[in-house]
Amino acid sequence: MTLRSCLYRGSVMHRRLRPTTHRFRYRAFWLLLDLDEMPLLASRLRLFSHNRFNLFALHDADHGDGSATPLRLQAEGCLMQAGIDIAGGPIRVFCMPRTLGYSFNPLSIYFCHRHDGQLAAIIYQVHNTFGERHAYVASVAADTGTIRHDCDKAFYVSPFLNMDMSYHFRLNQPDEHFALGISASAGGATVLGACLTATRHELSNQALLYNFVAIPLVTIKVILAIHWEALRLWLKGLRLRGRPQRSPHTITTVPPSPQHRIDSHAL
Repeated sequence: MTLRSCLYRGSVMHRRLRPTTHRFRYRAFWLLLDLDEMPLLASRLRLFSHNRFNLFALHDADHGDGSATPLRLQAEGCLMQAGIDIAGGPIRVFCMPRTLGYSFNPLSIYFCHRHDGQLAAIIYQVHNTFGERHAYVASVAADTGTIRHDCDKAFYVSPFLNMDMSYHFRLNQPDEHFALGISASAGGATVLGACLTATRHELSNQALLYNFVAIPLVTIKVILAIHWEALRLWLKGLRLRGRPQRSPHTITTVPPSPQHRIDSHAL
């Protein structure tokens, strides 16, 4: 049986435009995991486990609402709240794996398909460094070229950003290459942008070991980079915004965008 799950290796770039400029880039890798393949992956791969310790792992509690409820059930619950029914179609999550017992994902992306393989919806789950999570659930039009979603910010992430902002997501379905662009704007002006680009590789023990050596402790690297860049921003004169009271709502339904296709060069 050919696995639909795979590995992506690439880089992430962040660029802040105002009130001061700031830019950084780092290498990383991600797994695209078909949630129906989890038992098969755990049996085939010696270096990857599901809900068990290993060099790399996926723990359901690292995503979703933080409970042990299977991720597929949690994703279907999010879709149901948004009025989207995929009738048991495949769900694939794009995320960094737990590495030597440690996990942190700034963003996990769920690609939710109908039975015929057509992409029906995307769940963007954002994680902050305070242990909180929020899911933006967006439907996808039948014509799935490069996809665009726009929504108001509903979740506190960076202590250097206000809450009265809008997000603009643009991405393609993962194939040989995957690209994701996210920009945040306030008052019609772009404040910052982030871009992820990655290339597909087979998910195997050899590939996992190679990436562990080439990009060691990737999830620890990410959390350290977040705090290092925050210190650099503070030294540049940016000051912390007050953290708002936590909202009881952990899911935001993204309204349909006026267009889902955009110029791929914008990625």
